[in-house]
Amino acid sequence: MARVDRRQFTRLGAAALAAGVTGSWTPSARAAAKTITVLNWQGYGTDEAFGLKAFTEATGTAVKHDYYNSEPEMLTKLRTNPGVYDVVLVNSARDSQAQAENLIDPVDLAGVPNAAGLAPSFKTHPNITIDGKTYGVPWVWGMNALAVRRGKVSGVDSYAALADPAYKGRVALFDDAVTEIAVAALLTGQSINDPSDMKAIGDKLKSFKDDVKLTWSSEDEWNKAFAGGAFDVSVFWSGAVARAIHLHDQPVEFVIPKEGAIGWLDNLCIPASSTNKEAGLAFINTMIDPKFYVQWATGSGAPASANNAAMDMLPADDLNRRIHKPEYLSKLQFMGALPDERRQAFNDLWEEVKAFYAH
Repeated sequence: MARVDRRQFTRLGAAALAAGVTGSWTPSARAAAKTITVLNWQGYGTDEAFGLKAFTEATGTAVKHDYYNSEPEMLTKLRTNPGVYDVVLVNSARDSQAQAENLIDPVDLAGVPNAAGLAPSFKTHPNITIDGKTYGVPWVWGMNALAVRRGKVSGVDSYAALADPAYKGRVALFDDAVTEIAVAALLTGQSINDPSDMKAIGDKLKSFKDDVKLTWSSEDEWNKAFAGGAFDVSVFWSGAVARAIHLHDQPVEFVIPKEGAIGWLDNLCIPASSTNKEAGLAFINTMIDPKFYVQWATGSGAPASANNAAMDMLPADDLNRRIHKPEYLSKLQFMGALPDERRQAFNDLWEEVKAFYAH
């Protein structure tokens, strides 16, 4: 079990960082384009104002954003708006689906200078390596595990807490079928991506009923409900805990249960229909720049970087360095590609469980 107490985040001098960052962001002067459009979750790194300003000053390229609220919506936007997007944030578990539909292009990491610092295991991660080609640049990663209220909850070391009578009516679950199926899979000793006993999964999720106060859909919803005292134990992810502590002063601790955690890797991809691919790749290079990452992580709170050089630049007591330890990786199951029928089975079971909670 790992518990992380609130800490004072270290701030770096903005002027010094800006001076250091802008000099290394652009792979090629030829990458200049008037405007590129990025598709991402809102408030998720690529739209940090300091980063956009520095990138535009260094390249002459302005950056616009469009946002999605779910992964299916992201895929739909790529399908129905050809030529609109130049960079897209994709959960790597969705890469194979996007690649199969010819929505994203392969990327030559040798042409992305800051990719030199990426962890080798992420460069060759099976989620992004398809038929010997790399479909995306690994960016940030993290874990879905448990968040508990500091000062009120102690001794939690298992997802079994979600059914513990001590927390009756004090639990919140993420309204996401893949995540909640994975929690139950870990509790029943199964693969999170290909569980063999779905009945056991359903029974385990239904056993949480007395404890579940609410299901939440967004980080903003979680923060408002937690601040209002609605719950004390929740499924949550590591990067969001960092932001909850730093931006909202929440009394929250992150717990990695003995069963392990649910790992995810986000990568930045070039849409196949982009007309500004070189400029898009230049922007991706800025996003994996260690100096950009440190300012983002210490200024706003971010997931762990896939760039080892970036992680090494964080203060030794930084939240991400404390919870993303090698000893946890042996128990970490990464979200992987799901066949359509299995994803539908997950969604159907989760809807059944939520209906059970409601009665």
